[in-house]
Amino acid sequence: MIEISEVIKVFNKTKALDKISLSIRNNTIFGFVGTNGAGKSTMINILTGIIKKTNGNIAIMGFNIDKEPMEIKRIIGVMPEMLALYDGLTCEEHLHFVSKIYGLQPEEYNVRSKELLEFFDLYFAKDRLIESFSQGMKKKLAFAAAIIHAPQVLFLDEPFENVDPISRKKMKDVLKTMQGKGVTIFITSHALAEVEDFCDEVAIINKGKIVYQSETKDIRNKIKNEVKNETYQSLEDIFLHLTLKKGENENTLSWL
Repeated sequence: MIEISEVIKVFNKTKALDKISLSIRNNTIFGFVGTNGAGKSTMINILTGIIKKTNGNIAIMGFNIDKEPMEIKRIIGVMPEMLALYDGLTCEEHLHFVSKIYGLQPEEYNVRSKELLEFFDLYFAKDRLIESFSQGMKKKLAFAAAIIHAPQVLFLDEPFENVDPISRKKMKDVLKTMQGKGVTIFITSHALAEVEDFCDEVAIINKGKIVYQSETKDIRNKIKNEVKNETYQSLEDIFLHLTLKKGENENTLSWL
């Protein structure tokens, strides 16, 4: 569903992405994790057409990202980390605006927007300006806007951050339902336990390079030390082992 081959992105002579290659199967919830500045958002911004890659090849559902960008935009849904909401619109106006961009007919977006607002407990605020919303409310609205047109591929950048537990459960239920209908979902997140529990496959990016990739069901079977025959206990265990510099986990504050 998503083919990424030798992708490079350079900002001011610095490589933000260094020969990234990933092959993501159809009907997969794929977790993409890394430290701040590792390249997660850069990768998702390239995949969704927000910024251009420096080199390499990308295809989404067979469409080439350089030659067929509009075809890709029609079939994907995007929830960027900065949310991309129009604060001067009301909640309902924003969903209608997004729906029209994707070509939904009035009868479609009226039904879908009402259902989404009720499902995520936003209907009471449908006539309020988005600028008055809490961060959690904005997050739920951005999620609703990303799925209202029933995309075939969904990109979510830190979707569960600042969302209350009930709404987070609802979001996950929706994503699982979408997966069951053949949608491929690409998620970036700092919540490693959540990624391990929710995603089918995970990749770790560190300093612009993929340093680990595995199906989540196999994480605890990876040998940590072949001499002692120990295994990793969690994705967090693997993540820290691969991304921490030697001695970095030690307390280096002299006054504590």
